[in-house]
Amino acid sequence: MKDRYKETIAGLTEKELLFHLAATQILLLTISAILGMILFDSIGGFKELFFWDVSNILIYGLGAGAAVVALDVLLMKYMPKRYYDDGGLNERIFKNRSVIQILLIAAMVAVSEEVLFRGVIQTHTGLVLSSFIFAVVHYRYLFNWFLFTNIVLLSFLIGYIYMVTNNLVVTIVMHFMIDFILGLIIKFRTQAAIGGTDVE
Repeated sequence: MKDRYKETIAGLTEKELLFHLAATQILLLTISAILGMILFDSIGGFKELFFWDVSNILIYGLGAGAAVVALDVLLMKYMPKRYYDDGGLNERIFKNRSVIQILLIAAMVAVSEEVLFRGVIQTHTGLVLSSFIFAVVHYRYLFNWFLFTNIVLLSFLIGYIYMVTNNLVVTIVMHFMIDFILGLIIKFRTQAAIGGTDVE
């Protein structure tokens, strides 16, 4: 199953990869809209989940996001490389993108996933169920116990922050920051590795 997944990823063209990425995020937003119409009494109830609170955004959004990235970078330095093997999807997504494209991808993913998993699902079912659904939806991590453990813990952390702040802006900023910075790391690390190969 894992090998078949890797083969599928490797066989996708750049256009197909971006199409599937965008289609997945549109699907998540569509599910959010359908569930939102069923579960929320009004659009106003949903809008109340978004508000601008600078201190919470700085402390929980940017601060917690930076802490997660710092821990991840530290683990990547000392853990065996196979622990971070997701089948090659993250590298395929980010390695050939411009900084602006990485920013847009990170923003798209952060908004679509946070709206669905925290804004709709967690608001109505609680932290535990929404966190496990979030982890399982990240299908590629199911093949790697280390990455799956990471995504479960991250999901609980983001969910807990949402539970404390009741503010989707905070978790969107946190999710965006994690994906954006890690996307940049993948891009520049890959470029450095290619540059090193060329020199040799």
